[in-house]
Amino acid sequence: MTSDDLSPRLQWTEADEPRSGRFGDVYFSKDDGLAESRSVFLSGCGLPDAWADRRLFIVAELGFGSGLNIAALLCLWREHRPEGARLHVFSVEGFPLTRDEAARALSAFPDVAEAAEALLAAWPQATPGFHRIDLPGFAAVLDLAVGEVEWALDAWSGRADAWFLDGFSPALNPDMWSPEVLRLVRERSAPGASLATFTVAGAVRRGLAEQGFAVEKRPGHGRKRERLEARLVGAPSEDSSTPPRVAVIGGGIAGGAMIRALRAVGVQPLLIEAERPGAGGSGFSAALVTPRLDAGDAVIAGLHAQALERARHLYDQVEGAVLAEGVLQLEQAPRDAARFARIADQAIWRPGAMTVFDAEQAGAVAGEPVSTGGLMMADALVLHPEAVLDAWLEDTTIIPARVHRLAHQDGLWRLIDADDREIATAEAVVLCGGWGSSELMADLGLPVMAPVRGQADWIEGEGRAPLAWGGYLAPTRQGLLFGATHDREDTDTTPRDTDSRRNLQTLAARLPVLAERVAQAGPRHSRAAIRATTPDRLPLCGEVPGHPGLYLLTGLGSRGFCVAPLLAEHVAAEIAGAPSPLPATYAARVSPARFMGKTEPFQQAMD
Repeated sequence: MTSDDLSPRLQWTEADEPRSGRFGDVYFSKDDGLAESRSVFLSGCGLPDAWADRRLFIVAELGFGSGLNIAALLCLWREHRPEGARLHVFSVEGFPLTRDEAARALSAFPDVAEAAEALLAAWPQATPGFHRIDLPGFAAVLDLAVGEVEWALDAWSGRADAWFLDGFSPALNPDMWSPEVLRLVRERSAPGASLATFTVAGAVRRGLAEQGFAVEKRPGHGRKRERLEARLVGAPSEDSSTPPRVAVIGGGIAGGAMIRALRAVGVQPLLIEAERPGAGGSGFSAALVTPRLDAGDAVIAGLHAQALERARHLYDQVEGAVLAEGVLQLEQAPRDAARFARIADQAIWRPGAMTVFDAEQAGAVAGEPVSTGGLMMADALVLHPEAVLDAWLEDTTIIPARVHRLAHQDGLWRLIDADDREIATAEAVVLCGGWGSSELMADLGLPVMAPVRGQADWIEGEGRAPLAWGGYLAPTRQGLLFGATHDREDTDTTPRDTDSRRNLQTLAARLPVLAERVAQAGPRHSRAAIRATTPDRLPLCGEVPGHPGLYLLTGLGSRGFCVAPLLAEHVAAEIAGAPSPLPATYAARVSPARFMGKTEPFQQAMD
């Protein structure tokens, strides 16, 4: 896919109105575009009255365009939202504008300038898939789906309370108004959902009526004589529920991301941590934030691309968290050169995100000659884990205890210690303890993960760019971390001199000059932790079938710092009854349901 495949081929009229060269129509009138948005979509959906007394209100839009409708919606929401309520917006765009194009278009409407600036500040890349935009100043979040409308609606997990159907006219853009799209609109609607659109085309009226909407023609705005309003037959569902009590077990990056995500959906969880936050695999002085690269499986590749985009955005907000940007993945086998080229060409990456380097370019990054080229992952990061955990767990209630077993009774989970004392009760529990969750999972008849011990070493005073090649090299705040060993079925976390020598040998095999300096440097420090892995090397993420209120965010392996922030938002959405940021196919690939019934250790399952 080329960039032109997703381009609207934007043109500007003499009146400085944005016009799609692809569809041959303007996005809005510069003179009354905002007034039309307010009349057709906001008033047409009965806003703000429709969200009175709602804790969560969900709006879906077909045709994001310049973002004008959403900017108008955000302004209305901030002025009239119920206290403590959140707005969730899902919008679909097949041919997104660039940030600069949208800025020029929105500049015509100073009344919504603040909302427009918030949208523009977080304007996503024009890559296929779901993109989450945080709008904290408006107590709102936007999930923008870039792609075909049928795919987007089929992939979305939400149920909209209101719909803005704002694609170009059915005559110019029939795919946006097909019977299949209207069927999906119905399936993705909450009871009593409202719907508004500028078109009164007969096929649209009939299609909505066939899907159970009561459709009315209403006076149009400006030069348009008529518009449509529709309501899904049935009474709107009540939204008087209070946030559930949620206990998160495990204070590593999975638990920290889970706490942050739950707070973002209005839940104040408590954390159960046996030792201290970051005591396990998240306790090293540096961590790589890199995606799993896959040239053949579009779901795995897309999941990790979306995860990296989200992780980068959230880590950038934590002061002192990002130690370095860009990680060079060196070739490990002769086939990697061609594989890296295919990966760099995947449409899921923004331009420049993945660049194939030859040996000379790789050596310039490594600081000494290397024998192979590699893949420069420009958006990958080196992270200071402690800074992230401190920020995300700030003001969190932390109970220092080890959960020995879980018991479910009368809709509540009881968390019980080894002396049979109750630690806490909660309506929902999220197991985030990595390998530390394995005994709890086994007791509940859940899949048992395989342990993989990893030891890394570090020195002070030496600095290098981050590299990965099977081993890895990452700058810390004071020096350099390198490693790591990879020993299956080993759960001893005592550092070993033999493993330190192995790490140095791994370093010397690719970077002998640096390895010599490291060998002659001052004291070396070592630390070991246990990774929890699954047969397909994908996480366990989501509610456990047959165990209502029990959720997993574990099995992250060596990609935890990349995938945890996004996957935690998926779990938080399930708990809060909000739309997930994950397309349905991605959610299915990480769901615990894929391994249910397999209680033998995963290593045996792989064998």
